[in-house]
Amino acid sequence: MLVNKQLTHLLVQKRLTFDSDNVFAFYSITFSGEELGQPNFAAPFLAPNATGKAILYGVNYASGGGGILNATGRIFVNRIGMDIQVDYFSITRKQIDKLLGESKAEQYISKQSIFSITVGANDFLNNYLLPILSIGARISQSPDSFIDDMINHFRVQLTRLYKMDARKFVIGNVGPIGCIPYQKTINQLNENQCVDLANKLALQYNARLKDLLAELNDNLPGATFVLANVYDLVMELIENYDKYGFTTSSRACCGNGGQFAGIIPCGPSSSVCTDRYKHVFWDPYHPSEASNLIIAKQLLDGDKRYISPVNLRQLRDL
Repeated sequence: MLVNKQLTHLLVQKRLTFDSDNVFAFYSITFSGEELGQPNFAAPFLAPNATGKAILYGVNYASGGGGILNATGRIFVNRIGMDIQVDYFSITRKQIDKLLGESKAEQYISKQSIFSITVGANDFLNNYLLPILSIGARISQSPDSFIDDMINHFRVQLTRLYKMDARKFVIGNVGPIGCIPYQKTINQLNENQCVDLANKLALQYNARLKDLLAELNDNLPGATFVLANVYDLVMELIENYDKYGFTTSSRACCGNGGQFAGIIPCGPSSSVCTDRYKHVFWDPYHPSEASNLIIAKQLLDGDKRYISPVNLRQLRDL
Protein backbone atom coordinates (compact mmCIF):
# COMPACT_ATOMS: atom_id res chain seq x y z
CA MET A 1 0.00 0.00 0.00
CA LEU A 2 2.77 2.42 0.88
CA VAL A 3 5.38 1.63 -1.72
CA ASN A 4 5.61 2.75 -5.34
CA LYS A 5 2.66 5.13 -5.42
CA GLN A 6 2.14 8.86 -5.35
CA LEU A 7 1.19 9.06 -1.69
CA THR A 8 -0.45 11.61 0.47
CA HIS A 9 -0.78 10.49 4.04
CA LEU A 10 -0.84 11.67 7.57
CA LEU A 11 0.71 9.69 10.36
CA VAL A 12 0.42 10.41 14.00
CA GLN A 13 2.66 8.38 16.25
CA LYS A 14 4.42 8.58 19.59
CA ARG A 15 7.60 10.56 19.10
CA LEU A 16 7.27 10.57 15.34
CA THR A 17 4.29 11.13 13.08
CA PHE A 18 4.57 11.53 9.36
CA ASP A 19 2.67 12.15 6.21
CA SER A 20 3.87 12.09 2.66
CA ASP A 21 3.08 12.81 -0.91
CA ASN A 22 5.80 10.60 -2.31
CA VAL A 23 7.51 7.36 -1.36
CA PHE A 24 10.76 9.23 -0.66
CA ALA A 25 9.04 11.11 2.15
CA PHE A 26 7.59 7.91 3.52
CA TYR A 27 10.97 6.20 3.56
CA SER A 28 12.75 9.24 4.92
CA ILE A 29 10.31 9.35 7.76
CA THR A 30 10.51 5.63 8.37
CA PHE A 31 14.30 5.73 8.54
CA SER A 32 14.12 8.84 10.71
CA GLY A 33 11.71 7.12 13.04
CA GLU A 34 14.08 4.18 13.39
CA GLU A 35 16.96 6.51 14.22
CA LEU A 36 14.87 8.29 16.85
CA GLY A 37 13.86 5.06 18.53
CA GLN A 38 10.40 4.50 17.07
CA PRO A 39 9.78 0.75 17.66
CA ASN A 40 6.97 0.10 15.18
CA PHE A 41 5.72 1.17 11.79
CA ALA A 42 2.51 3.15 11.85
CA ALA A 43 -0.55 1.12 10.89
CA PRO A 44 -2.54 2.25 7.83
CA PHE A 45 -5.79 3.86 9.01
CA LEU A 46 -7.98 1.49 6.98
CA ALA A 47 -6.06 -1.66 7.99
CA PRO A 48 -7.77 -4.18 10.32
CA ASN A 49 -4.94 -3.87 12.84
CA ALA A 50 -5.31 -0.09 13.25
CA THR A 51 -7.26 -0.48 16.47
CA GLY A 52 -6.72 -0.33 20.20
CA LYS A 53 -3.25 0.39 21.52
CA ALA A 54 -1.72 -0.17 18.08
CA ILE A 55 -2.72 3.37 17.12
CA LEU A 56 -0.44 4.74 19.84
CA TYR A 57 2.52 3.70 17.65
CA GLY A 58 1.12 5.71 14.77
CA VAL A 59 -1.56 5.80 12.14
CA ASN A 60 -0.88 6.16 8.44
CA TYR A 61 -3.48 7.83 6.24
CA ALA A 62 -1.68 7.32 2.90
CA SER A 63 -3.57 7.52 -0.35
CA GLY A 64 -2.20 7.11 -3.85
CA GLY A 65 -2.98 10.11 -6.05
CA GLY A 66 -4.45 12.40 -3.39
CA GLY A 67 -3.53 16.03 -2.80
CA ILE A 68 -4.43 19.26 -1.07
CA LEU A 69 -7.31 19.96 -3.46
CA ASN A 70 -10.26 17.62 -3.66
CA ALA A 71 -10.14 17.57 -7.48
CA THR A 72 -6.58 16.25 -7.48
CA GLY A 73 -6.22 12.65 -8.62
CA ARG A 74 -9.75 12.43 -9.99
CA ILE A 75 -8.50 9.90 -12.54
CA PHE A 76 -7.89 7.58 -9.56
CA VAL A 77 -11.32 6.53 -8.34
CA ASN A 78 -10.48 5.72 -4.72
CA ARG A 79 -7.89 8.37 -3.86
CA ILE A 80 -8.23 10.13 -0.51
CA GLY A 81 -7.37 13.82 -0.37
CA MET A 82 -6.13 15.81 2.60
CA ASP A 83 -9.60 16.95 3.68
CA ILE A 84 -10.72 13.36 4.20
CA GLN A 85 -7.39 12.41 5.77
CA VAL A 86 -7.91 15.10 8.39
CA ASP A 87 -11.44 13.75 8.90
CA TYR A 88 -9.90 10.33 9.50
CA PHE A 89 -7.49 11.79 12.04
CA SER A 90 -10.45 13.23 13.94
CA ILE A 91 -11.65 9.62 14.37
CA THR A 92 -8.20 8.58 15.62
CA ARG A 93 -8.17 11.56 17.96
CA LYS A 94 -11.38 10.38 19.65
CA GLN A 95 -10.00 6.85 19.91
CA ILE A 96 -6.91 8.16 21.71
CA ASP A 97 -9.17 10.01 24.16
CA LYS A 98 -10.85 6.71 24.99
CA LEU A 99 -7.54 4.89 25.38
CA LEU A 100 -5.74 7.46 27.55
CA GLY A 101 -8.40 9.76 28.93
CA GLU A 102 -8.86 13.30 27.65
CA SER A 103 -6.08 14.96 29.69
CA LYS A 104 -3.37 12.40 28.89
CA ALA A 105 -4.50 12.24 25.27
CA GLU A 106 -4.08 15.98 24.85
CA GLN A 107 -0.53 15.78 26.24
CA TYR A 108 0.23 12.75 24.08
CA ILE A 109 -0.85 14.52 20.89
CA SER A 110 0.67 17.91 21.65
CA LYS A 111 3.95 16.87 23.32
CA GLN A 112 4.81 13.35 22.17
CA SER A 113 3.67 13.37 18.55
CA ILE A 114 5.03 14.90 15.38
CA PHE A 115 2.80 15.49 12.38
CA SER A 116 4.56 15.48 9.05
CA ILE A 117 2.82 16.40 5.83
CA THR A 118 4.53 16.34 2.47
CA VAL A 119 1.82 17.12 -0.04
CA GLY A 120 1.39 19.17 -3.18
CA ALA A 121 3.23 17.33 -5.95
CA ASN A 122 0.07 15.47 -6.95
CA ASP A 123 -1.82 18.74 -7.18
CA PHE A 124 0.47 19.61 -10.06
CA LEU A 125 1.19 16.20 -11.61
CA ASN A 126 -2.32 14.76 -11.29
CA ASN A 127 -4.28 17.97 -11.61
CA TYR A 128 -2.89 21.19 -13.08
CA LEU A 129 -0.32 19.53 -15.37
CA LEU A 130 -2.28 16.38 -16.18
CA PRO A 131 -2.07 15.84 -19.95
CA ILE A 132 -5.30 16.56 -21.88
CA LEU A 133 -7.62 16.54 -18.86
CA SER A 134 -6.12 19.69 -17.35
CA ILE A 135 -6.01 21.86 -20.47
CA GLY A 136 -9.31 23.54 -19.68
CA ALA A 137 -8.27 24.24 -16.11
CA ARG A 138 -5.02 25.84 -17.22
CA ILE A 139 -6.89 28.07 -19.66
CA SER A 140 -9.36 29.23 -17.01
CA GLN A 141 -7.00 29.42 -14.02
CA SER A 142 -3.58 31.04 -13.88
CA PRO A 143 -0.71 29.44 -11.92
CA ASP A 144 -1.03 32.19 -9.31
CA SER A 145 -4.73 31.46 -8.84
CA PHE A 146 -4.19 27.70 -8.66
CA ILE A 147 -1.44 28.06 -6.07
CA ASP A 148 -3.62 30.49 -4.11
CA ASP A 149 -6.25 27.76 -3.90
CA MET A 150 -3.66 25.26 -2.71
CA ILE A 151 -2.32 27.54 0.01
CA ASN A 152 -5.77 28.58 1.21
CA HIS A 153 -6.94 24.97 1.45
CA PHE A 154 -3.73 23.90 3.18
CA ARG A 155 -4.05 26.69 5.75
CA VAL A 156 -7.49 25.40 6.70
CA GLN A 157 -6.30 21.78 6.87
CA LEU A 158 -3.34 22.58 9.11
CA THR A 159 -5.49 24.75 11.35
CA ARG A 160 -7.97 21.91 11.73
CA LEU A 161 -5.15 19.68 12.97
CA TYR A 162 -4.00 22.39 15.37
CA LYS A 163 -7.52 22.57 16.81
CA MET A 164 -7.25 18.83 17.51
CA ASP A 165 -4.10 19.48 19.61
CA ALA A 166 -1.40 18.90 16.97
CA ARG A 167 1.54 21.15 17.83
CA LYS A 168 4.69 19.73 16.21
CA PHE A 169 4.62 19.74 12.42
CA VAL A 170 7.10 18.85 9.69
CA ILE A 171 5.92 20.15 6.33
CA GLY A 172 7.73 19.11 3.16
CA ASN A 173 7.71 21.36 0.13
CA VAL A 174 7.28 20.08 -3.44
CA GLY A 175 10.32 18.45 -5.02
CA PRO A 176 11.76 19.09 -8.51
CA ILE A 177 8.86 17.39 -10.27
CA GLY A 178 10.13 18.54 -13.67
CA CYS A 179 13.13 16.23 -13.28
CA ILE A 180 11.37 12.96 -12.49
CA PRO A 181 11.60 10.15 -15.09
CA TYR A 182 7.90 10.49 -15.92
CA GLN A 183 8.18 14.15 -16.90
CA LYS A 184 11.45 13.64 -18.77
CA THR A 185 9.98 10.76 -20.74
CA ILE A 186 6.63 12.25 -21.78
CA ASN A 187 8.35 15.51 -22.76
CA GLN A 188 11.09 13.64 -24.68
CA LEU A 189 13.96 15.37 -22.90
CA ASN A 190 17.57 14.30 -22.76
CA GLU A 191 19.29 13.05 -19.64
CA ASN A 192 20.39 16.45 -18.34
CA GLN A 193 17.16 18.35 -19.01
CA CYS A 194 14.14 19.02 -16.78
CA VAL A 195 10.67 20.36 -17.54
CA ASP A 196 10.91 24.07 -16.85
CA LEU A 197 7.20 24.76 -16.23
CA ALA A 198 6.81 21.97 -13.68
CA ASN A 199 9.83 23.10 -11.66
CA LYS A 200 8.76 26.75 -11.84
CA LEU A 201 5.35 25.82 -10.43
CA ALA A 202 7.01 23.85 -7.64
CA LEU A 203 9.29 26.76 -6.72
CA GLN A 204 6.40 29.23 -6.85
CA TYR A 205 4.34 27.07 -4.53
CA ASN A 206 7.31 26.48 -2.23
CA ALA A 207 7.83 30.21 -1.74
CA ARG A 208 4.18 30.61 -0.78
CA LEU A 209 4.37 27.59 1.53
CA LYS A 210 7.35 29.09 3.36
CA ASP A 211 5.33 32.26 3.98
CA LEU A 212 2.33 30.22 5.14
CA LEU A 213 4.34 28.32 7.73
CA ALA A 214 5.85 31.56 9.04
CA GLU A 215 2.32 32.94 9.35
CA LEU A 216 1.10 29.88 11.25
CA ASN A 217 4.10 29.93 13.58
CA ASP A 218 3.21 33.53 14.42
CA ASN A 219 -0.53 33.04 14.77
CA LEU A 220 -1.00 29.60 16.37
CA PRO A 221 0.30 29.71 19.96
CA GLY A 222 2.45 26.76 21.02
CA ALA A 223 2.79 25.33 17.50
CA THR A 224 6.08 24.68 15.72
CA PHE A 225 5.93 24.32 11.94
CA VAL A 226 9.18 22.99 10.48
CA LEU A 227 9.87 23.31 6.76
CA ALA A 228 11.61 20.34 5.08
CA ASN A 229 13.29 21.55 1.90
CA VAL A 230 12.52 18.54 -0.25
CA TYR A 231 13.18 20.45 -3.47
CA ASP A 232 16.84 21.15 -2.72
CA LEU A 233 17.43 17.75 -1.12
CA VAL A 234 16.29 15.87 -4.20
CA MET A 235 17.85 18.31 -6.66
CA GLU A 236 21.22 17.81 -4.96
CA LEU A 237 20.99 14.07 -5.66
CA ILE A 238 19.87 14.65 -9.25
CA GLU A 239 22.62 17.11 -10.11
CA ASN A 240 25.43 15.38 -8.21
CA TYR A 241 24.33 11.75 -8.36
CA ASP A 242 27.81 10.35 -8.97
CA LYS A 243 29.09 12.03 -5.81
CA TYR A 244 26.68 9.83 -3.83
CA GLY A 245 27.52 6.58 -5.63
CA PHE A 246 24.63 6.58 -8.13
CA THR A 247 25.04 5.84 -11.83
CA THR A 248 21.86 7.58 -13.05
CA SER A 249 19.45 10.25 -11.88
CA SER A 250 17.25 10.04 -14.97
CA ARG A 251 16.21 6.45 -15.44
CA ALA A 252 13.71 4.69 -13.18
CA CYS A 253 14.78 1.37 -11.73
CA CYS A 254 11.24 -0.04 -12.01
CA GLY A 255 8.99 0.99 -14.87
CA ASN A 256 8.48 0.77 -18.62
CA GLY A 257 8.26 3.02 -21.64
CA GLY A 258 10.62 5.54 -23.18
CA GLN A 259 14.33 5.92 -22.68
CA PHE A 260 13.94 6.59 -18.94
CA ALA A 261 11.33 3.87 -18.17
CA GLY A 262 9.04 6.70 -17.19
CA ILE A 263 5.67 6.12 -18.83
CA ILE A 264 4.17 3.01 -17.23
CA PRO A 265 4.33 2.95 -13.40
CA CYS A 266 6.09 0.16 -11.54
CA GLY A 267 3.95 -2.96 -11.30
CA PRO A 268 4.08 -6.78 -11.36
CA SER A 269 4.96 -6.89 -15.06
CA SER A 270 7.50 -4.04 -14.98
CA SER A 271 11.15 -4.33 -15.85
CA VAL A 272 13.30 -3.96 -12.74
CA CYS A 273 16.96 -2.96 -12.72
CA THR A 274 19.55 -5.21 -11.12
CA ASP A 275 21.34 -2.33 -9.37
CA ARG A 276 18.55 -0.49 -7.57
CA TYR A 277 20.97 1.16 -5.16
CA LYS A 278 22.64 2.87 -8.11
CA HIS A 279 19.44 4.70 -9.15
CA VAL A 280 18.28 8.00 -7.70
CA PHE A 281 14.72 7.11 -8.76
CA TRP A 282 12.97 3.86 -7.92
CA ASP A 283 10.04 4.37 -10.32
CA PRO A 284 8.82 7.13 -12.70
CA TYR A 285 7.87 9.35 -9.73
CA HIS A 286 9.73 8.45 -6.55
CA PRO A 287 13.32 8.44 -5.30
CA SER A 288 14.82 5.09 -4.37
CA GLU A 289 15.49 3.67 -0.93
CA ALA A 290 19.16 4.60 -1.30
CA SER A 291 18.16 8.19 -2.02
CA ASN A 292 15.79 8.25 0.91
CA LEU A 293 18.48 7.13 3.33
CA ILE A 294 20.51 10.19 2.36
CA ILE A 295 17.44 12.43 2.64
CA ALA A 296 16.54 11.00 6.04
CA LYS A 297 19.94 11.85 7.50
CA GLN A 298 19.55 15.47 6.43
CA LEU A 299 16.05 15.69 7.93
CA LEU A 300 17.28 14.21 11.19
CA ASP A 301 20.41 16.23 11.77
CA GLY A 302 20.77 18.62 8.86
CA ASP A 303 21.25 22.36 8.98
CA LYS A 304 18.82 25.12 8.00
CA ARG A 305 19.52 24.77 4.29
CA TYR A 306 17.43 21.60 4.30
CA ILE A 307 15.24 21.80 7.40
CA SER A 308 14.31 24.83 9.47
CA PRO A 309 13.94 26.35 11.99
CA VAL A 310 14.96 23.06 13.69
CA ASN A 311 15.73 19.54 12.48
CA LEU A 312 13.74 16.43 13.44
CA ARG A 313 15.91 15.46 16.37
CA GLN A 314 15.58 18.96 17.78
CA LEU A 315 11.84 19.03 17.15
CA ARG A 316 11.40 15.74 19.00
CA ASP A 317 13.09 17.23 22.06
CA LEU A 318 11.04 20.43 22.21
